[in-house]
Amino acid sequence: MENDLISHQFDEIEEKVEKLIKFCKNQEMTVSDLRKKNEGLEQELQKKIEGENTLKEQKALVRSKIDSLLSKLNDFAESE
Repeated sequence: MENDLISHQFDEIEEKVEKLIKFCKNQEMTVSDLRKKNEGLEQELQKKIEGENTLKEQKALVRSKIDSLLSKLNDFAESE
């Protein structure tokens, strides 16, 4: 009788351990998926930052050329 009780308790413990192992594996997969997603988002953010920097450089270049043309127009207008 007592052996049956002990055997039953071990069965319950084994079942709980198996559930815990499954839970841990699911958590590991979730963490792995989140890490991959985070890496993808970081890469996307980096590309957007690089694109923003490129646009800033282009804007500065256009502004510089516009300023240069305006200066030439002023010089031309003053010479007449």
